[in-house]
Amino acid sequence: MTHAQPTEPLPYHRLALVSARHRWWRPLAGTLLVTGGWMVAILILDSVASSWGALKGYPEAPDGSVEFGPITATAVDLLYLAAAIPVVLLGVRWIGRRPAGTVSSVAGGLRWRLLGVCLLIALPVVAVSTGGMLLVPGGDDGGFRWAGWDVFGPAMAMLVVLVPLQSAAEEYVFRGWLTQAAGAFFRSPWFAVLPQAVLFAAAHGWGTAWGFADLAFFGVLAGWLTVRTGGLEASIGLHAINNLLSFGVSAAVVDGLKSDETAADAPWQVVVIDVAAIAVYTAVVLWMARRRPMARTAPAPLASPVSVRDPEPVQPPSPSSLPPQTPFSTLR
Repeated sequence: MTHAQPTEPLPYHRLALVSARHRWWRPLAGTLLVTGGWMVAILILDSVASSWGALKGYPEAPDGSVEFGPITATAVDLLYLAAAIPVVLLGVRWIGRRPAGTVSSVAGGLRWRLLGVCLLIALPVVAVSTGGMLLVPGGDDGGFRWAGWDVFGPAMAMLVVLVPLQSAAEEYVFRGWLTQAAGAFFRSPWFAVLPQAVLFAAAHGWGTAWGFADLAFFGVLAGWLTVRTGGLEASIGLHAINNLLSFGVSAAVVDGLKSDETAADAPWQVVVIDVAAIAVYTAVVLWMARRRPMARTAPAPLASPVSVRDPEPVQPPSPSSLPPQTPFSTLR
């Protein structure tokens, strides 16, 4: 199939086309590689963790796995998710045949200053919404029981390191790879943003219809921010702060990290608060983007080199074939 290279600057969701070696099948093959590679990475990490746990003498759980305890078990789960980052980067580079940094932003890498600004914007917004969720009736079953600094301190030290990686990994998979894979086929950003939002919600499991809608809403606005700002920084900032505060609240409660509930299980009261927070954050980031213009597109790809056959040797004309009284040629 002939691939027509774009000649106009490319928005974020179309960056799969930035390579002159792009072909229609690369996003599909890359999606298989990212999915399979992530599963393999998890299996390897699980084998390493199980071997390490057995070596250290951790007890065995009823299902045959190693019983690490809530803090270590949470760290292992976060590492499983964080393993997606190198897998996505390899997929972009090996299958996509383009610089790995093009999945981060139109600038070819994460824009760290913008990420820092987005983290600062997210912090007060998510802090207020988290406080509101704690006041929801029925949201504190059995009352708050402080876990103590000997539990909370080590847990937060672990969470501060690993939660940003876990959050970024989900963004690289959904707002990154999947958005650009769909964008390789569709010019409209909405056809790239909507599928990944539904898949993002489904990946968290089915709890309540409200929880699914909340996750899908997050996926849509995070995807829209990614396209409008030209990179993953805004979505990573909101995701990381949200998860860090959520995990932090769980770590502060006795056995809080043992809970397997996610946003998919949220009741409608919590969803209303969360939707409002996501909308406020989105509005503030978009306002900032208008006030401080940033690159939202990448240059069109260079044309692929064309193979040119060596010209046939040209025989010099014989004197008899030259026009009479023509001392030089006018051909340029």
